[in-house]
Amino acid sequence: MKGLVIAMSLLATAAQAQVLEIRQYKIIPGQRDAFAAFFDREFVETQEVHGMRLVGQFRDLDDPNRFTWLRQFESAEARAPALAAFYGGPVWKTKRGEANPYLEDNDNVLYLRPAGPGRGFGPPGPRSGRTGLVTAHVLYLWKAPDEGFAAFFDAEVRPRLEAAGLPVLGQFTPEPSPNGFPALPVRQGEKVFVWFTRTDDAQAYDAAQRKLSADPAWAAVKARLEDAQERAAQVLRLAPTSRSALR
Repeated sequence: MKGLVIAMSLLATAAQAQVLEIRQYKIIPGQRDAFAAFFDREFVETQEVHGMRLVGQFRDLDDPNRFTWLRQFESAEARAPALAAFYGGPVWKTKRGEANPYLEDNDNVLYLRPAGPGRGFGPPGPRSGRTGLVTAHVLYLWKAPDEGFAAFFDAEVRPRLEAAGLPVLGQFTPEPSPNGFPALPVRQGEKVFVWFTRTDDAQAYDAAQRKLSADPAWAAVKARLEDAQERAAQVLRLAPTSRSALR
């Protein structure tokens, strides 16, 4: 029994230690499909060989020039050497001259951690097969999410989302540690709470939203949800690329 408790504790610690980057790139108009193909071909396994996890990469359905991708590290301490190995290595040195002309801006990066044990992404899936719609909700809060909001989301919001057909794939809060690789800027000091869901397509997402609205308790929960936010949430409707693991 004691061994089981220790093992569970280690798993919880590992989940909490993970860090996630949500990277939103502004692509030169008309070049996003070319960049997505280039990224899938050149920058997936070549990053993962250094210990990073490419969770997924996506086209934004509402912005033809936005490319969003998710990169995860085992811990904040593991992030800096992994990035140094990749950006100081032969692949990036060879390919950056091809990558950079696609990019109008690449500094919009959220630096996050799972909102608690078991609240990060599950194991990676295959990079092929049927794709769906991944939706990211970025909430900008009045207070830090650990001042009651994360608990409220778990108790009141998440169960209703999932009952309506919107499974929560992961929920994240700011990573408080400093950016250990300042050559790549990240957004810090923001009181954000981010959660991801997946549906088969945009129509299924809209149907789930209608089911959610029909929940008699949702109006009151939604009012509390909106009252906690400093400004409107950013909702990213994301179509996975051909080699995205999250699909």
